[in-house]
Amino acid sequence: MISTSNVTLRVGKKALFEDVNIKFTEGNCYGLIGANGAGKSTFLKILSGQLEPSKGEIAITPGERLSFLQQDHFKYDEYPVLDTVMMGNARLYEIMKEKEAIYAKEDFTDEDGIKASELEGEFAAMNGWEAESDAATLLNGLGIPAEMHYEIMQNLNGPEKVKVLLAQALFGNPDILLLDEPTNHLDLDAIAWLEEFLINFDNTVIVVSHDRYFLNKVCTQIADIDYGKIKLYAGNYDFWYESSQLLIRQMKEANKKKEEKIKELQEFISRFSANASKSKQATSRKRALEKIQLDDIQPSSRKYPYIDFRPNREIGNEVLTVEGLSKTIDGEKVLDNLSFTLNHDDKVAFVGGNELAKTTLFQILTGEMEPDEGTYKWGITTSQAYFPQDSGSEFDNDYTIVEWLTQYSEEKDVTYVRGFLGRMLFSGDDGVKKVKVLSGGEKVRCLLSKMMISGANVLVLDEPTNHLDMEAITALNNGMVKFPGVLLFSSRDHQIVQTTANRIMEIVPGGKLIDKITTYDEYLENDEMARKRQTYTIQGEEDD
Repeated sequence: MISTSNVTLRVGKKALFEDVNIKFTEGNCYGLIGANGAGKSTFLKILSGQLEPSKGEIAITPGERLSFLQQDHFKYDEYPVLDTVMMGNARLYEIMKEKEAIYAKEDFTDEDGIKASELEGEFAAMNGWEAESDAATLLNGLGIPAEMHYEIMQNLNGPEKVKVLLAQALFGNPDILLLDEPTNHLDLDAIAWLEEFLINFDNTVIVVSHDRYFLNKVCTQIADIDYGKIKLYAGNYDFWYESSQLLIRQMKEANKKKEEKIKELQEFISRFSANASKSKQATSRKRALEKIQLDDIQPSSRKYPYIDFRPNREIGNEVLTVEGLSKTIDGEKVLDNLSFTLNHDDKVAFVGGNELAKTTLFQILTGEMEPDEGTYKWGITTSQAYFPQDSGSEFDNDYTIVEWLTQYSEEKDVTYVRGFLGRMLFSGDDGVKKVKVLSGGEKVRCLLSKMMISGANVLVLDEPTNHLDMEAITALNNGMVKFPGVLLFSSRDHQIVQTTANRIMEIVPGGKLIDKITTYDEYLENDEMARKRQTYTIQGEEDD
């Protein structure tokens, strides 16, 4: 168990947390939620001891081991992958290295033998002999193949490093597990594996995530940060949302009834206070009126943007024809003879772990890259807007937000442009901020404003939820579902894929395309059944 006692954190004069008292108990997975800037990551740092609170204490049950997801992706660059994972249990790794040093001695003494014996006993008690195989199992589950387990960390790309650091946090069955955005940079297969791992994990988990489907799948409790306090709600994210909305509705209804009673009493008092025969009743009602207290309904600090993609022109029947598209990058064939046709009602989700292939295809279809072979042709009624995964060059200039968005608008009126920024929660003063100093989330909201103002009837979105908070992701999800045009998108957000797509495409290793007209959950179910059939076939062949 881990608990806080009167934890307060002040940043300047502002209290980010004020007298927080909360217990996180064994067997529960807590989803830590709150608006951007509420202090979710900061609270995890306080719990893990990385940050000292201004006041208050953190208590952990004696003997329990706490593990957390490292955010520094370069911290272990000099170490092999497998070693990095096993460092998740610091004492076990220390014993391993001590043993190696003793056994490597040329002048091995009796004292060394006694020390080695003690270490071997402690090592065995910690299941040390299974450490490498346990670490390998975690890596394999997250999609890091065996041939990479002895690579040096600096040779891995960003998403691969994230998976290794996640395996490190999970390693050794920690008693308390703190995960800050564990699904960031994970493909949908790895997220599904992590979901199952956490569902079957018996100890305490506290997780920060913007993935609503993930929180619904793994959480037994929600810890909601708002106005410097943390409230616990039983159930998953959807249950919290419904409960919190119901509570507000009940308080509003109770206040409405109280206001009606107040009005009734006030009318009686004003009518009969001067009437001698009714004066006692009037006095009685005055006392009753004084006792009525309206509930103080404090609105949430959360703010939801409004995302509404409205095409300037209705799309025709001919949307996109792709024939024999191929592309090789750095000697690897990422697209191999892709052919497909899009229809005017298609909302296509590109899924699977081959991120480079998805991004390459989007760049080709939006004219940012040339294919090695093949052709593509957009219909004459189509207009495209593109949300790139890497948008750094978009903001490498001295424009203010308003100036930046105006260049993409046919209507150059500042009020008109500010209207689109306002929908994305940029207030009046924000308009003069330079785009080069914006945060990741602010840049994403700018790009979504650009897509809205374009009036395009085909939207191409490459991982648009990166850097967005829960409220913005919900708004984007709603906007994508309502969009009357054609969508081509990739997203790690299961809920967006499931609720938006009516067609699933997966570019598998080697660059070939699987194309199914189906929902995402149906696609996963059929894929799982196919894998089981393949397993049974292989097993049957072995039995023969």
